[in-house]
Amino acid sequence: MPNTITIKKKINNFNNTILVPGDKSLSIRWVLFSSIGTGVSKAKNLLMSEDVIAAINAIKKLGIKVIFKKNETKIYGRGIKGFKYKKNLEINAQNSGTLGRLILGLLIDTPFPITLVGDKSLSKRDFKRISDPLSKFGANFKLKNNKHLPLKIIGSSNLNSIKYFEKKGSAQCKSSVIFGAMKANGTTIIKAKQSRDHTELLCKYLGLPISIKKKKKYDEIKIKKINSIKNINYNIPSDISSSAFFIVLTVLSKNSKLIIKDVNINPSRTGIISILKKMGAEIILKNLQIYKGEKKADIEVKSCDKLKAINCPAKFNSGAIDEFLVIFLVAAKANGLSYFKDLGELNQKESPRLKWAEKILNKMGVKTISTKDSIKIFGNPNLNIDKKIIIKNYLKDHRVFMTSVVAALSFGGKWTIHDKDSIKTSFPNFLETIEKIKNNIND
Repeated sequence: MPNTITIKKKINNFNNTILVPGDKSLSIRWVLFSSIGTGVSKAKNLLMSEDVIAAINAIKKLGIKVIFKKNETKIYGRGIKGFKYKKNLEINAQNSGTLGRLILGLLIDTPFPITLVGDKSLSKRDFKRISDPLSKFGANFKLKNNKHLPLKIIGSSNLNSIKYFEKKGSAQCKSSVIFGAMKANGTTIIKAKQSRDHTELLCKYLGLPISIKKKKKYDEIKIKKINSIKNINYNIPSDISSSAFFIVLTVLSKNSKLIIKDVNINPSRTGIISILKKMGAEIILKNLQIYKGEKKADIEVKSCDKLKAINCPAKFNSGAIDEFLVIFLVAAKANGLSYFKDLGELNQKESPRLKWAEKILNKMGVKTISTKDSIKIFGNPNLNIDKKIIIKNYLKDHRVFMTSVVAALSFGGKWTIHDKDSIKTSFPNFLETIEKIKNNIND
């Protein structure tokens, strides 16, 4: 089958209720926590994407039993010291930065060298940012060009606690150090620029010895060595990052309304909602619940005819870091000049996303001015595309693909978008969900 899609016309108005798959961040963390838990952990609505499957394959290589049964996944944890380390072991994180970085924190006591590899995109990303703090525990690393995958890690049986200042707002780096701290003697102290806190919330839910103090500019996290973790039974909420594409599609469509059910709305992930509300979007959270420390709700969103430009406060950046590509489409239709700054972290993702955002917008006929970490977007409320646009060679970044689909359906034109298989990393049934909305089929 061809690995491209062609979109020739805008989407019609719709009124739907949909479900999107389980949260990717929570799915990968559940896999890793369950692997070092004691006994059997069970999950429903686990995201069965390539990234999560890579996490499952990784723990299986470390001697952890995993069973899939209908809509439930079981992981038979072997405890904090239960990994079966073997000589010449290779773990493939594929496209997943979350897996690649987090699992290194769990491997810092390996007595044998373990090689971590990834796909072409992941191999271009910076792993020195995590090998540096983990080496302070006592582990040793060897990286390609002192920065990239493949890398080798050799652990230590005598790991010491550390002090670590995470300055980039990377939840992956912070979480990896938290995992390392679980195996280190003493108390590890982390000062972290605020970012996603799924790992901390799971630690608190599990009753682990962790304390978190919210400061003005950073979080102070203290975590002690642990002896055991209980098993985790989890019905994983839907992913707000996957929901973002449908939120924006609805905002940009005419006379439309959408309800997305049971979505994780962790405050460290809802930057897109804050930003779009400031731009005039009508988004309502309904049926709010707290589930195992995480907030979840149904998201109701409606079309918006009069979108306002935004000088986006940098405080929203970490909470919307995976959604900016599709947020920029809203800025393209807003009335006036929108400005987004301090976004250098976007270029540390699966592709240099800030650069790709500008490429897509320019292909659409939208004027932009950018620096290495900022972009100005000159919005056009009457934007309507009537030309051919081709999107390819973007390192198979799933968010580039899905953003392009939303742009095509919202603004028109004839789009040919390559590498549709890229969605398998996070949202395998994305196009099926699009078809449900186009045909007004409710879940």
